[in-house]
Parts: sequence; structure tokens; C-alpha cells
Amino acid sequence: MSDRRTPTWADDSELHDEYGYGQQQGQAQGHAQAQGQQQGQQQYADNGYPQQNEQYQQHQQNQLHQQYGHGNQQQYAPTDEDQRRYAQQESLRQYAQQAQTRPRVQPTYPPYQEQQAYQGGYVTETGSWRFDVHDRTSSYPDQQTYDTYAPYDPYASYTAVEPEAVAEPVAPEPEKPGYTLPPVQESAWAVDTRRSRLLGRGVLLCVLLVQAGLSLRLSGTAFQDEALYIASGHYELANLLHGTKLPVDFAAYFSGHPKLYPVVAAVVDSQFGLTGVRLLSLLFMLGATGLLYSLTRRLFNLRAGLGAAALFSVLQSTMVLGNFATYDAAAVFLLALSAWAVVRTDRMNAVAVLLAAPPAALAFGVKYASGMYLPTIVVLAVITAHRHRGIRALGRGVVLGAGIVALLGIGYYLSGPLGGISSTTTDRAKGTDTAATMLTHSAEWGGLVFLAALGGSIAYVLRARMGEMPWLGGETSGRWRRVALGLLLTGTALLAPAYQIHLQTEISLYKHVGFGLLFAAPMAGLGMARLVGPHFRHPQLGILLYVLTLVFGMVQAQRAFSFPDSTQMTTYLRTVVDKKGTYLAEEQEVPAYYLRDKTNWTQWQNSYFMDYRGKDGKQYTGPDAFRQAVRDGKFDAIVMHGSVSPATYEAVKEGLKNNSHYRLAAVFPFTTSSGENAYRIWVKR
Repeated sequence: MSDRRTPTWADDSELHDEYGYGQQQGQAQGHAQAQGQQQGQQQYADNGYPQQNEQYQQHQQNQLHQQYGHGNQQQYAPTDEDQRRYAQQESLRQYAQQAQTRPRVQPTYPPYQEQQAYQGGYVTETGSWRFDVHDRTSSYPDQQTYDTYAPYDPYASYTAVEPEAVAEPVAPEPEKPGYTLPPVQESAWAVDTRRSRLLGRGVLLCVLLVQAGLSLRLSGTAFQDEALYIASGHYELANLLHGTKLPVDFAAYFSGHPKLYPVVAAVVDSQFGLTGVRLLSLLFMLGATGLLYSLTRRLFNLRAGLGAAALFSVLQSTMVLGNFATYDAAAVFLLALSAWAVVRTDRMNAVAVLLAAPPAALAFGVKYASGMYLPTIVVLAVITAHRHRGIRALGRGVVLGAGIVALLGIGYYLSGPLGGISSTTTDRAKGTDTAATMLTHSAEWGGLVFLAALGGSIAYVLRARMGEMPWLGGETSGRWRRVALGLLLTGTALLAPAYQIHLQTEISLYKHVGFGLLFAAPMAGLGMARLVGPHFRHPQLGILLYVLTLVFGMVQAQRAFSFPDSTQMTTYLRTVVDKKGTYLAEEQEVPAYYLRDKTNWTQWQNSYFMDYRGKDGKQYTGPDAFRQAVRDGKFDAIVMHGSVSPATYEAVKEGLKNNSHYRLAAVFPFTTSSGENAYRIWVKR
């Protein structure tokens, strides 16, 4: 091993001649050298550096490695590390032995103004330690640093510093978001919160306003049926109040009890006229739409309820019946009220379902054809309660059915024979209309809503919810219950077309279609909601369905509400008729209603059927009776236009040929959806 004055570990630049280290020998005074030598020897003796045991050597190597690793910021390759450490340790040992006999020279260092002071010294730019020569002391805070620098620092001292207590690591608190979303419900439109209720009612109000506008845009004079029911109501009211004898037995051929809706219509007509009675029908239809919304919302959700109300409100039957003074609107309202009561009491005691019995029985009394839908209401009572009661729900249906039958029995007992039930409903005369024609027209009047209901039923069977909240799947009703509900409500829309196909008659089918669609509308609303998708994913599809139904409904309603304007005709007849004459009119109900103050009901002969014994002594019936009666001059005035009874019109014209009893007094043209025509009035000379 060579004799080196500078150890291999002292290769730092600060120990080179650049800073004058090692060149200061001979410049210090002898006394200072001797004193430094004695202090250095004492330090070496105190620190035990002459010890050569392997533990010490290993410890020294580790210290030197750590120090130079920190000061020079160097990383040594693992293959050279052991040799480097051994060379440094050996050089340090030799240097320490020679320092005992070699005079110590106090080094001096250039000042570093911008270094960080620490315990009487500072750290150089290269990371080495400089002690403060002015204080002539160097205090090291830890044992490792002291052991490293003490052999070369004559003023070194060790000051033990109690280690600071290390605090237990604290998990950082999670950063709070700037805002917190409230809990998301299954659907904001499906929860009965205050906001959703207000939103639903606001949209429903808009739907009702649109429905009212669509109905009120239809205008015209009284239709044949309107005139019949209002006029008969006046006679029935006089019979109830004053005991006046009825001119005819209206109950024998009316399709509803004459003392129910006709009497109410007559009361309103006495105060507000035909417009008031039509507004009453509008209120009934608006009420039916509101009840439909409520029961659909309870069955499914708010969005389905709004969809059902929106689609039902723009059907042609809804528009027409909303401005039509017949008992159809009242019957629809009562059916809707009964269905709503069934759904509303689904979780109550079984006796509570009897609240649905009075409106159901009353609906049948107002219009006998409503009886086709009473089984639907009874079965609906079972299905809606099955989810909460299981097999006991059958008892609920029995209670409701028994209640309805009991009320109908009491009503029949009090009202007496009702021949109109058989003549207009159960045993109605068959016509000649084909099934294909009626199916085509039924599809035109309600096909879109029926398809929406069919789609909604299928979607409801496949998935009870739209999937906004998948974890709620277990809280939905069973699949068989969903199948039964879809079949019941959607299938009810087919009852009226099927029955009238059986009768082979299309009379009033455009109105009766609306009865069935009232029950199919909840499933149609659900189908509309499924088209839109969760969270209004495809609103354009729902809008498209609504707009198509609206456009078709408007066109069809305008066509259905097109009937002759009788204003000029009735005005002229008022100057002709009196309490003594006999008058033939193709739609005798219209002049009989408008001219009831100048004529009686029995003075008017309709153009449907007639038995007549002629002056020649022969008995005639049908068109021959009309022909012969005209030839004999039986009527004081004849009003015909030929659109209602073509066969009778042709017979009358034959009777008028070369007939000196009559003259053509007036012709009043009018236009309907069927084309142009005119009232022709013949007056007896």
C-alpha cells in the first residue's frame, strides 16, 4: 500500500490545491501546531480509531459510503462497490496512523456568503461540511456525521439531539366535491314528489286545453241524435214535474234510459241552449281524460299517464263527443270514473271497491252499450289487487260484480220495462255492412293508439321498468300479472268493432270505438313512454306518434261532425207550421226540436217507417206507404234532402209527380263531407 498524504476518499474538489488545502504547512505557528497535534491525538484516542477489528472496518466503510453518496450525488456500479469501499477504508486507516506523528495544519476556507449555516458550520456547494473556525467548535447533531468528520475536525463535538416524535400517518381526508347530487329516483317523472305532481298537472292542463280547442272548433246546428235526446228530455222533464203524458214511449227505442241524460240535457238546454248542452259534453270528456291520467299514473308512472291522456285527447271520437250533445260523453266519463275508483282502491279493504259500483251501473243506465265494458272493470279490480292480496283478490272482483248487479236490478225494478235494451243493444237488427269495411274504418279511427297499446303491452311483459334503476327489478309485479293486465286493457279496444261486425252495422261505430280506446289508452301511454325511452332518450318518437294521432283525429273529426246546416230550413218552416198540421221530414227530430214551441212531437213523421191506409182503402207499408200518403195529400209540409232515406225520398218524388196538392216552396243548399245537397220543402196548396 503506498504512502499517501491524501486519502482516496478525499477526492472532493474542496481538498485540492484549488482551495489551498495541504499548502498551508509551515505557515502556522509552532505552538498552534503542537496544540492541534495534541488535540488531534486525543481525539483519535478517544474515538478509538486505531482499533482494527473487522466490525469497526465494516462500520467505517458504510459510513463513508453513505457520506459520499450524499455529498457527491454519485451512484456506483454494484461490481465496483466492494473494491471502492475497501480502498477507502484502508486509506483512512493509514492516514489516521500517520496523523499521530505528523504535525496538524489548521486549514482555512474561503467564505461562502450564501450557504446555509448549521450548528457552527455550513454545507459547501458539493455537499461537504465546513466548520466555523471563529467559534472553534463544531457540533454534530447525530452520531453518524460525527464519526465521519471527527478525524479531520479538531473542534468536533457531539451533541445528542432527541429525535422528534414521528406522528402517526394520518390518512388524508377525501376531497369534498363542489356539489352533491341528490338521490336519483327510478324516474323523476315516476315519483309523487311535489315537483313532479306540479309538473304533471301543468302538462295535463295543456293537454286539456288542446282537447277543448279541438272539440270547440267543430260547429254546426243540431244533429239528428242531439235533437232527439234534448227534445225527449223536455217531454220527460214535463212528465216528472207536471205529470204530462209522454207523446211516445221513448224507453221503447232509446239506447239509454230516457230519464237520465235526456233530462239533464233538457235542464241545461232550458238555460243555455244547445251550446250549453255541448259544453256539458265537453266537461264530461275533459273529466274522462283527467281520470285516465290519474289511473294510468297509479298503474305505471307519470310519463305513461301523460302519454295516455295526450293520445286519448286527440282521438276523433274524443273530439266529436266533446262537442256532441248525446249521452255518449256522459257514459265515457262514468266508465272512466269507475275504472279510476277500482285502481285507486287497490290497496284498501275489499269493501272499498264498491265505490266503483255506482258509476259503473249508472254508465250502463245512461248508455246500454256501456255494459260491454263492465266485465273489464270487474277483472281490472282483481288484477290490480292481486299484487297486494294474492288469491284473495278474487273476492274483490266478486264484491264489485255483486254490487253492480244489485244496483242494476234495483234500477230496472224502479224504471219498469226498457224495450230499448233489446231493440238497440242486445237484439239489434242486423245491417248490411261488411266486416272488411268496419275493420278498415276502425283502424282509421283508432289504429295508431291500438298499435301503441299493443307495443306497450309487449314491452311491459318483457320488462316491467325501463331500466333507470336496475336494482328495483325485484319490486315489480310478476310477469303473469303484467300479461293479464296488457291483454285486458288492450283487448277491450276490440269489443266494439267485434260486436258491430257481428251485427253487420256501422251505425255509431265511430263513437263506440272511443269507449274501448279509453281502456287501451293506459297501455298506449306506456308504449309511448317506452318509445321515448329512459331519461327522454328519443323524444322525437313520442312527438311523432302524438302528431300523427292529432292530424288523423282532426281530419276524421271534421268529417264525422259534418251534417246539414238546418238554420234556413227551420227559419222558413216556422212560418209554415202550426199546432194542427202533419209534417213529413227526413230528419224529423231536428225541426221537432227547434220548433217544439209551435208543434208537438206527434205532428212530425219520420222517413224510416210508416204504415198507412190509403183513401182507396188499401193498407200500405214501407216506401209504398209514403208514396200513397203523398198522393193522397196527407202532409201539410214535406222536408226532404235524400241523404238519410234514399228509398223514401224516391217514393216521395214519385208521389209528387203530377200531384196538384203540393208546390215546391223553397230550396236551401248545404255542404257536408259527402258533398253538396239541399233541403227541399214542399208545401200543401
